[in-house]
Amino acid sequence: MDWTSPVWYASYLLVLIGLSGYGFHRLTIVFLYWKHSRNHPTPKKQFADLPLVTIQLPVFNEMYVVDRLLDSVASIDYPKDKLQIQILDDSTDETVGICRNGAERLRSQGFDAEHIHRTDRTGYKAGALENGTRFAKGDYLFILDADFVPNADVLQKTIHFFSDDRIGMIQTRWGHLNRTFNVLTRIQAMFLDGHLELEQTARNRSGRFFTFNGTAGIWRKCCIADAGGWEHDTLTEDMDLSYRAQLKGWRFIFLNNVETPAELPVDMDGFKSQQHRWTKGSIQVCKKVLPAIWKSNVPLSVKLEATAHLTSNFAYLLLICLCFLIYPNQHAQQDLGPVGYYLVNGTIFFFSSASVALFYFMSQKALRPKTWWKEIPYLPLLLALGIGMSISNAKAVLEAVFNHQTAFVRTPKYGIDQKVQSDWKKSSYKAMKTLTPFIELLFGFFFLFVVVEAAMQQRWASAILLLPFPVGFFYTSLSSLARLLPSGRAADTQPVSRNIP
Repeated sequence: MDWTSPVWYASYLLVLIGLSGYGFHRLTIVFLYWKHSRNHPTPKKQFADLPLVTIQLPVFNEMYVVDRLLDSVASIDYPKDKLQIQILDDSTDETVGICRNGAERLRSQGFDAEHIHRTDRTGYKAGALENGTRFAKGDYLFILDADFVPNADVLQKTIHFFSDDRIGMIQTRWGHLNRTFNVLTRIQAMFLDGHLELEQTARNRSGRFFTFNGTAGIWRKCCIADAGGWEHDTLTEDMDLSYRAQLKGWRFIFLNNVETPAELPVDMDGFKSQQHRWTKGSIQVCKKVLPAIWKSNVPLSVKLEATAHLTSNFAYLLLICLCFLIYPNQHAQQDLGPVGYYLVNGTIFFFSSASVALFYFMSQKALRPKTWWKEIPYLPLLLALGIGMSISNAKAVLEAVFNHQTAFVRTPKYGIDQKVQSDWKKSSYKAMKTLTPFIELLFGFFFLFVVVEAAMQQRWASAILLLPFPVGFFYTSLSSLARLLPSGRAADTQPVSRNIP
């Protein structure tokens, strides 16, 4: 046996143990969710006189969805004299006119609505919110991204929780307007359901830190000020402010029974740009607030869970290392005997892979008790997509670690839901292009070779377990590269599903 074999195998085991640690963390989330799922929060009391609420709508080049947003906001069941609507518009295209006309339309309906347009995007979304808060009349700020469609009763179901002066933020659970649009949206919905239903519920009800999701939540304005206000030194200003506020002693509430629907990205480039921003931003926040968390007087269990949460995206670096170690390990396996082999590899497989599948299965079972079984066929694709996204997200982690600054790249949305379809491929809105798809394609071919070789050598277990690797890398790469093909005519700049006034 080659003298380097133990080195390869030891490195392989260390990486898998690291991934297993994050898998174990997912199992603790499942346990905490099961333990606390019946502890539904209730308001301390009902407001006798409803407070004034400012609805903040940060917008940047959202011409396909902004009218839908404004129509849904106008339908919210809340006294008009208790509402202020701010359209915080940083747009550089036709969206500016739509927002301006939309504000006029709302005012004609009796709303206090204003269109605040910035030509300087300093701070991006955080800067827009910071600027709008200076002019906010309400003590409570309901933030909605442009692709959200709030239900009419959302404020009636949430505002009364602020009767407790210790409550700083209320977060509602995201729904999915276009869940069944294509395979990608089905898988994304499962990803988000795991985070929103299991993680948020478990963290909040067990007394751990949990975070504002950037939209579909209501802040107490003085809580934002007490925590230091919106800061834009990270790409996830929502997570940053959430930790700072909770370290100040403010309490948050997550309402998993109050759904606020939104549109999912329908193309791979949009999904990648969104995940890249979230991944990079979370590591930036990790570097910024983790020392303060460990210096605080919160319980050790809370510190450990926050550490696992904030460092979880480092798993993408481990996954990339695993990609380089799998093939050498196939040719340098140590003889552990049948018992040792299954004990070591079986345990690692359970915590690194099976735990992830169980996590997302549980979220579907909780949210769709009658139809959860329809989502099971998508679980293997979910695992494959997680692998395929490793290159793009590992790049985001390294950019955050080495302080490489990038702009806030918006995720294109096209006004697609279950009722409205559009020829979104002809849209002028495109996500940022990179060379990542070509690297993913090379990884796909490499792992196809690894799987075929394992099958030819009749190592069927290895071939089956490694199959998600080529599937994931081919899926992410080819889905992105397909957007480079001509779509039949030149991309226009007019909306493809809605009329612009």
